[in-house]
Amino acid sequence: MTSMPPRHEPGSPHGTVVVVEDDRNIAELVDLYLRKAGFRVLQAGDAARGLELVAQERPSLVLLDIGLPGPMDGLEACRELRKSSDVPVVMITARGDEVDRILGLELGADDYVTKPFSPRELVARVRAVLRRSGSPRRSADTQSVVGDVTVDTLRREVTIPSGNIALTAREFDLLAHFAENPGIVFTRQQLLDAVWGTGWYGDERTVDVHVRQLRRKLGDALPLATVWGVGYRCD
Repeated sequence: MTSMPPRHEPGSPHGTVVVVEDDRNIAELVDLYLRKAGFRVLQAGDAARGLELVAQERPSLVLLDIGLPGPMDGLEACRELRKSSDVPVVMITARGDEVDRILGLELGADDYVTKPFSPRELVARVRAVLRRSGSPRRSADTQSVVGDVTVDTLRREVTIPSGNIALTAREFDLLAHFAENPGIVFTRQQLLDAVWGTGWYGDERTVDVHVRQLRRKLGDALPLATVWGVGYRCD
């Protein structure tokens, strides 16, 4: 999976965010806070228009509401988006929709916020996702090898014998953390703190979802083991 680099318009130092949200009041509030934070914002009221904007504008990030009207909801839109782009995606979900949140992460979303949310929290989440997706880890050796998987943290590329594998920003950072610390058993909370950040708050099952995705995408090439009652280890 490849995508063109995001565009940066004059007056938008942090790039463009496409907001796909059918609730006009929420969309305008998000627009206001993101613009104050230095982003260029484009709005779409349905999935079809949102995908069109992503293809045309090559944004830095997409905010995608799950409960969109019409034939394509946010989950289906995320699935379609991941067929052609690795642009970071933050899902907007209704309170209590845990199944939708987990499914969104499995489809390739990088993070989620739950309605009702603080606009300041949303901006912080957007900035955190962009930092992870655009700032490679600094290391004297930018490549790590674990099993049959090569992780290049400078190029943010993952390679197995059959070729390159496309990962979301969060999946990549989780894999890189395992690759840089082979043989160490990490609890879910330790992985959340190291990869999602100590300021992130959410369900520890988020780690399980991303581990499942790594296993699905990398298969037997990745020696990622479950340590029952503790967490995960990669040898």
